[in-house]
Amino acid sequence: MQKLVFFTLLAIGCQQIHAEFTAADCRELGFIKAQLMCSSCDKLDDFGLETLKTPCKQCCTLDQQPAAQRTYAKAILEVCTCKFRAYPQIQAFIQSGRPAKFPNLQIKYVRGLDPVVKLLDAAGKVQETLSITKWNTDTVEEFFETHLSKDGKGKSSYSVVEEAVDDDDDDYLLTNKV
Repeated sequence: MQKLVFFTLLAIGCQQIHAEFTAADCRELGFIKAQLMCSSCDKLDDFGLETLKTPCKQCCTLDQQPAAQRTYAKAILEVCTCKFRAYPQIQAFIQSGRPAKFPNLQIKYVRGLDPVVKLLDAAGKVQETLSITKWNTDTVEEFFETHLSKDGKGKSSYSVVEEAVDDDDDDYLLTNKV
């Protein structure tokens, strides 16, 4: 009987040791579970915060491959020309010769959309969507140099896709298109 009680208590203790905290528990401890990477917990020793390492490890998310090493087969930069005044850095990037450096970059004009970059895998499936509203021209170029695969599959330059316009539509907003 004593062995059964001992093993039961031992099993409960082991579950608690290896249990992860919920997001609410982590928030109470001062951690944001969705944003905390386990590699950050390992650095706590450098600052004399060893006591925080155990709860940190229970709140962290396993690190993925570093973003700088991830590459994508294709990217689509979506923007509305009506937003160029609000985002002159994006306009400067698009109207310069820089997009031609990236054969697997497509620029797509979508009405009313703030500038975003959609990163696609080789199958054409969207893997990530990033807002680039705060990026400058050099940052956009550097991002594509880092994250787009170098294999352009023989294509000589980027492509531009404009919004489809239905000629039969007598929409009064048609005259407002840029």
